[in-house]
Amino acid sequence: MSIFKKLGWYFKAEWKTYLFGLLGLLITALLAVIPPRMIGILVDLIHGHQLTVKSLVVDLLILLAAALGQYGARYMWRTAIWGAAAKLEKTLRQRLFGHYMTMDQTFYQKYRTGDLMARATNDLQAVQRVAGGGILQFADSIITGGTTLIAMMTLVNWRLTLIAVLPFPLLAVMAYYLGQKINIAFRDSQAAFSRLNNKAQESISGVKVIKSLGQEQEDIDDFNQQVDQTINVNRRVNRLDALFDPITTVIIALAYVATIVMGGSLVVSHVITIGNLVSFITYLSMMIWPIFAVGMLFNTMERGNASYDRVMNLINEKSQVVDQTEGVGHRPEGDLDFNVVNFHYPDDPQVALKNVSFTIPAGKTLGIVGRVGAGKTTIMRLLLRQFERYQGWIKYGDTNILDYQLDSYLPAIGYVPQDSFLFSESVRENIAFAKPEATNKEVEQAVEDADLASQIDQLENGYDTLVGEEGVSLSGGQRQRVAIARALLIQPELLILDDALSAVDAETESKILTNLHRERVGKTTIIAAHRLSSVMRADEIIVMDHGMVAERGTHDQLMAHDGWYRQMFERQELEMRVRGANGEK
Repeated sequence: MSIFKKLGWYFKAEWKTYLFGLLGLLITALLAVIPPRMIGILVDLIHGHQLTVKSLVVDLLILLAAALGQYGARYMWRTAIWGAAAKLEKTLRQRLFGHYMTMDQTFYQKYRTGDLMARATNDLQAVQRVAGGGILQFADSIITGGTTLIAMMTLVNWRLTLIAVLPFPLLAVMAYYLGQKINIAFRDSQAAFSRLNNKAQESISGVKVIKSLGQEQEDIDDFNQQVDQTINVNRRVNRLDALFDPITTVIIALAYVATIVMGGSLVVSHVITIGNLVSFITYLSMMIWPIFAVGMLFNTMERGNASYDRVMNLINEKSQVVDQTEGVGHRPEGDLDFNVVNFHYPDDPQVALKNVSFTIPAGKTLGIVGRVGAGKTTIMRLLLRQFERYQGWIKYGDTNILDYQLDSYLPAIGYVPQDSFLFSESVRENIAFAKPEATNKEVEQAVEDADLASQIDQLENGYDTLVGEEGVSLSGGQRQRVAIARALLIQPELLILDDALSAVDAETESKILTNLHRERVGKTTIIAAHRLSSVMRADEIIVMDHGMVAERGTHDQLMAHDGWYRQMFERQELEMRVRGANGEK
């Protein structure tokens, strides 16, 4: 019953709805008592040669009225109980999705996408069944079973009733024992489904990589292996689940045997009539559903309990990024002052940034370069408040960025990573995602600044061309420029390009940077890049190495020193000349 306690908050909120449903169940159960009794009366009338047309018509009218009443009562409880269950699923689904939207990077590093999807589908459906089928099984087993039992005792014979229900306590023992084992097995089953779901999601998302490397058969074999593992886990659940029906059938059979033997003897001794025995057997058949309901209830509760715990474990996860709901509410502007003494990622003792400091005056551009893993992207993540636990401070306009409300701070930043995510919508909708109310003119201006207009004109449906899942129908350079246009559309105070020009050629890169220099007067820009030509015109360039600033200065100042920047720039220039000599772009 622990799952009912866990869902107590919802049952308290919807107690009127459930009370209405229970009233419908009670009326249904009371009306269900009438037909067996009327059948017994008819049997006695026939046996005593006393049946008349009038008595037959009256009995049939009573049966018809009971049937119509049951129809109305069933509509009552179905609408109330199943409606409340659907509302619970909706509430939890919205709550879980909202939680996903507020969680930080650490959360998504801890949980895989397939697992999160499984909890948002299978697990929520199992919880919904508790609030619907579980309540029905619990209440109906008591109400229908109780009213039928009382009818058997009062309208037929209480001694016969006691004999008939004697095997029923065995059901409670069986359900309790199997229920505990099913709970453990079902947890394993849900976990196996999560792993399989994640494997399918990763394989579909990475199908281009799989095919390009010729790993189709290996991936299919791996998937089939996980399918077999999932099937084996579910077989144990099914074996335990399948024991409910045969054991319940045995219990019912014992009850029927006791009824026939004892009831026949009472008829012979004239304690009850043959009509009473027919009514009793009909009542006993009505006890089958309450008995099955008890068995199903334990199954439903154990599955729902395991699923509810899995869902709540996610919801109870706390984000390390804290939104200051009472913090600064205006859009940040002014100088950006970055001073981080020490930072390492959660659960990773290795220092990611150490003694990194720089100041970007409003309207200026900072270039960040360095080897792979030097700390460039880490700086961006801290600026985007994806991680907040570090020694030091970051100020924007003399205000610590941690003191801003997220809804005020983040919309002022346009961030374009190297691998930008595009939705399975049109080019226009992907660009306007950051500003849905944007006019066509605003979208077209952002496209011009991203040097994408000529590319869109070549697409079959222009701006209305569907880009496919994650922009699969576009080239890498086109995807990057769509993402840049999306960021420029909001006219951000701070634009961050995190190696966002890596997939475009040098000529396109030069056009985009020229457009940014012209259009973003008075606004701050940060460009992190591996290709040094991207940062040549920056007001200041810092060279990162192992999480620290190794060099800093303008392009000319850095070229005057024989450091990493100069060596890398000359190497890249040589590569460009060689490619040019070979006719490459």
